[in-house]
Amino acid sequence: MCDMLLIAVRALVLYILLVIVMRLMGKRQIGQLQPFELVITIVIAELAVLPMSNTGIPLTNGIIGILVLLAAEVFISLLVLKSERLRALVCGTPTVLINNGKLLPEVMQRLRMNLHDLLEQLRNKEYSNVSDIAFAVLENNGSLSVIPKPDVVPPTARDLGRVVTQPMFPVTLIVDGNVNLANLKLAGITLETLLAQAKTRQIPDLREVFFAQLTTQGQIDWHLRGEGDDD
Repeated sequence: MCDMLLIAVRALVLYILLVIVMRLMGKRQIGQLQPFELVITIVIAELAVLPMSNTGIPLTNGIIGILVLLAAEVFISLLVLKSERLRALVCGTPTVLINNGKLLPEVMQRLRMNLHDLLEQLRNKEYSNVSDIAFAVLENNGSLSVIPKPDVVPPTARDLGRVVTQPMFPVTLIVDGNVNLANLKLAGITLETLLAQAKTRQIPDLREVFFAQLTTQGQIDWHLRGEGDDD
């Protein structure tokens, strides 16, 4: 029983530490990690698992190893920010796979890039024809960036000569009946104004609001509890 409790405590300590470390490493998804970041993430996970499951290994061994790798990741990231040459060495450089609608087989072979995988990624980005693509670039993190040719891009408001209003940043005002006063201040809306607008929508109590958001058009979007329920 004591061993199980000890493992639970160690697991909780390491879990909290890993959450802090991942937050300090930045907001990135696994697919967006650079090679050196991915390696550090994998090794950190291994360092956490060993002392978590084996009580014979001191907990400090895992903690020290994780903190050292965190420091290494931060240090390398700072160096990469300052030096383009080091960035190219550590992270690599983007590679063009399609140039003006033409595939580059030699480049794909050098990168061991399968043609079917490339076509699948293009279809996922809603480009079925290789000839419609001006450039396709394989980024350092393995993702594919596509720049289509101008004649296949839908016209924008600028192309059509239309004047459009710049969108506002959407702000969440109410979640599950609770008013976010900080966001209300950020949106430049007083509580009295919010209550007045709620009354115009025949909402007597803000606790009846499941979600309310200031939209990009500057209007408040209201969602009431049970609004979408079937009769």
